[in-house]
Amino acid sequence: MTSQTKPIDAYSLPTPNGQKVHIMLEELEVPWTYHRIDIGKGDQFKPDFLAISPNNKIPAIVDPEGPGGTPISIFESGAILKYLATKFGKFYPADPRQQVRVDEWVFWQAGGFGPMLGQNHHFALYAPEKIPYAIKRYVDETHRLYGVLNKQLEAQDYIAGDYSIADIMSIGWAQGWERQGQDINDFPNVKAWIERLGQRPAVVKGLQIGKDQPSSDLSQDKDAQKILFNQR
Repeated sequence: MTSQTKPIDAYSLPTPNGQKVHIMLEELEVPWTYHRIDIGKGDQFKPDFLAISPNNKIPAIVDPEGPGGTPISIFESGAILKYLATKFGKFYPADPRQQVRVDEWVFWQAGGFGPMLGQNHHFALYAPEKIPYAIKRYVDETHRLYGVLNKQLEAQDYIAGDYSIADIMSIGWAQGWERQGQDINDFPNVKAWIERLGQRPAVVKGLQIGKDQPSSDLSQDKDAQKILFNQR
């Protein structure tokens, strides 16, 4: 199994998307360093950060021990998790058919479960004008997506069979069901899955990393809050 000598640098925030990388690095038990990108102060637009994340969004990582032993930077949470899983040979299956199953649910999260829940947050919580049509649209789509996930978890403990990056991609978003206008009791399989992942120390720690570090007061900054839930 690949080892890691130098810490991996993670540029992130304790948001549902940043938490994916935190959890993954904790699960891998490799050395890593958390660097807070304070979006309330515009850190995401600084040249040093744009050099590794040209879409000016968190999370991003720099692995000083990349392919061939030279550093590599990676942005987009799905790409980061797949890179780490492949490098360290964990949480991503070796069998090609099972890889397809994991990839499907990684892209499902990145293309739907994250963005749609993010729009839910925006229109229901942060938009200066409350637009009933938009709120209903995204709350309803959130409900539909939870239903898809609930169906997938009907006969198995984890999204793609064994615990994998598919689960790590979705847990940060799924645990916010209440703020998304959902009743978790409508989705008993998702509820059990959230509780199951909550028994994993790396998940618990990954969800908390960065929450105790000082930054600008994002709770009072509506523009920053809008950005938070569009980070990937």
